[in-house]
Amino acid sequence: MLKIWATPAIPASAISRLTSQWERTDVRAKFRVLIIVLTVLLFLSLTLAVTIGPVYIAPWTVWKIIGAHVFGLEQGDWSRGHDQIAWLIRMPRVLLGGLVGAGLAAVGVSMQAVVRNPLADPYILGTSAGASVGAVSVLMLGYDIFPPYSLSIAAFLGAIGSFLIVMTLAQNSGRISPTRFVLAGVATAYILTAVTSFVLFIGDERAVRAVVFWLMGSVAGAKWEFLTLPAAIVAAGTLILVLYSRSMNALLAGEETATTLGIDPQKFRFLLLTISALLTGVLVAIAGPVGFVGLMIPHMVRLVVGSDHRRVLPASVIFGAIFLIWVDVGARTVVQPQELPLSVITALLGAPFFFVLLRWRKTSLAGGGR
Repeated sequence: MLKIWATPAIPASAISRLTSQWERTDVRAKFRVLIIVLTVLLFLSLTLAVTIGPVYIAPWTVWKIIGAHVFGLEQGDWSRGHDQIAWLIRMPRVLLGGLVGAGLAAVGVSMQAVVRNPLADPYILGTSAGASVGAVSVLMLGYDIFPPYSLSIAAFLGAIGSFLIVMTLAQNSGRISPTRFVLAGVATAYILTAVTSFVLFIGDERAVRAVVFWLMGSVAGAKWEFLTLPAAIVAAGTLILVLYSRSMNALLAGEETATTLGIDPQKFRFLLLTISALLTGVLVAIAGPVGFVGLMIPHMVRLVVGSDHRRVLPASVIFGAIFLIWVDVGARTVVQPQELPLSVITALLGAPFFFVLLRWRKTSLAGGGR
């Protein structure tokens, strides 16, 4: 007589655990692939952006020039003009564009977590308006106290000053309310914008063009000596934000959830705001206000990696750098020999993206409703 053995039933809870573990493994693998792809694209972007311009320089020549300056390799068959264009003009500009894009994207992710609003951007702090007051004061009124750094110093001080005003207005009984914070930022920005307009009105008319160009963002004045400080601050600030990405997930889930997990929402929110203000102040001081990067890049990344800040932050930083590098390439090549401000291109790209996103979500919601 044959004995038939029945296969034991697998509990539903075990199947659920295995499925969840497999999905997490799949997400991790996809994220690693995405980071590798973005890193390769960043490397290619840095190389190709230096080659593009009125004077074409081959990619391999670019890296030979870099090797000659960084590692002391022998001078190759390139001309002195190519050496100066690649090393002294284009390379600092490309690197600064990458730094600004990475920093603004990181601050955008942080701000959207702080106020729990996907439409928040780095300039909700009022830093852009404050920096504009400082920069316009130097350009229009001639307060050139620390040449050639007067403009950057004044813009940074204005950005930090406006942040302190917003923080003071946003506090209620020692607590920072996201709603009060947004309202305080908007109100402060309007007041400081009015101050900027007044300074433009009473200042030297010959400097208006330079002021307007600065107010729309540019990395045209990049030099090697200007890169050290922003590179250090962007690297340190971004690293801190990445280390606190798990806590940002908890804060996004609500203050009660964050408290349950051992996080003080008020102290943590203040830390994120301070880091964001410092990063934004430095970036605005060196490149002017560049719109849409901190607002758009986190949205684009979330469409691919989801809402977990442990994945959103690193991907946003790399993608933000790539994005602004190519925006700057477009700014200096589309209307040669003139240059476009960065915010012109970011707005032209950013606004249609949000129209598409709005249309896509509307269609998704309609489909879900059926």
